[in-house]
Amino acid sequence: MGDISGTLSARQSIGAKLTRIHWPVAALMCLLACIGLSALYSVAGGNFSPWAERHALRFIVTLALVIAIALTPLRWWLSLAYPTYAAALLLLALVPVIGTEALGARRWLSMAGTTFQPSELMKVALVLMLARYYQWLGSRRVSHPHWVLLPLVLIAAPVVLTLKQPDLGTAVLFSVVGLSLMFLAGVNILYFVGGGIACGLLAPIIWARLHDYQRRRIEIFLDPERDLLGAGYHITQSKIALGSGGLSGKGFMQGTQSQLNFLPEKHTDFIFTTFAEEWGFIGALGLLGLFLLLFLLVLSMAFACRSQFARLVAAGAALILFLYAFINIAMVTGLIPVVGVPLPLVSYGGTSMTTIMIALGIAMCAFVNRTQGIRTG
Repeated sequence: MGDISGTLSARQSIGAKLTRIHWPVAALMCLLACIGLSALYSVAGGNFSPWAERHALRFIVTLALVIAIALTPLRWWLSLAYPTYAAALLLLALVPVIGTEALGARRWLSMAGTTFQPSELMKVALVLMLARYYQWLGSRRVSHPHWVLLPLVLIAAPVVLTLKQPDLGTAVLFSVVGLSLMFLAGVNILYFVGGGIACGLLAPIIWARLHDYQRRRIEIFLDPERDLLGAGYHITQSKIALGSGGLSGKGFMQGTQSQLNFLPEKHTDFIFTTFAEEWGFIGALGLLGLFLLLFLLVLSMAFACRSQFARLVAAGAALILFLYAFINIAMVTGLIPVVGVPLPLVSYGGTSMTTIMIALGIAMCAFVNRTQGIRTG
């Protein structure tokens, strides 16, 4: 009888948690993935191979993982924060030693027959680590200089390792996510003002230490016509495609820039341009609205949580989602220099999709357990 009652209790607990999952967030994830599926089908000339079918399979498998993560006890993620961060940092340190090089950068590791970017794992690990730290620290000590230094070191470690790959875009993303979480944890705003002034004063030194290709990207961002067939080709073709879409677009699979292969990286970094050329300004605005709605819903989950750890984990997931989408769309529209950041759930790419969805799964777990307090011991 004891075993039967225990099984029934476990089922009831899982059933109760299922009702507390934020299903509108899951529905938006599915909608964005379907948009990505149709865009990848289009850029392949009306074929599910090679991108669309893999995109769909990865999403379905990872969505099941997201629901499973949402049903786990939140204390599991609290206990995993330290080892996850340590493991991600170790993998990042191994990249310069045994990493796989492509397109002039060494950012990938090949293990067990698969290739992945440790920097993607670090995005989730950094959020967990900082959330765990501020849960332990409490609100009274967050602005003391001694306790401000440690999170800066935790942020700086992956930033330095990522810059060595080199990957300036991801290093900036680490910095923004980490500093934003410090701000949300209650660190005095004067620290951020002082840091901004210091960065401004150090700008000439930072510029001098950039790699040649990084400086070239910034120069081309300021004047794309300087090298239309070279470094400025990507953004020039992207702007042509965006403009040719007009108000309502050229229609599904009718985008000339993507179908005729003028648009580079049309299935990854420039998938938004592909979509906008086919569906126009109205379609692009609708896609932006979906991302904004998803961001706001995830952020609202953070505000609903009782514990500091749960709030910061959910807020961190919202920040990662927002930064991915903002950087990608700003990049392809010429608002910032071109960097290799995919559009969440829409672009083709296994590691980035897994990272975003795991982060959203942990945010869902925080929301499911939103009324619980947490003791760090």
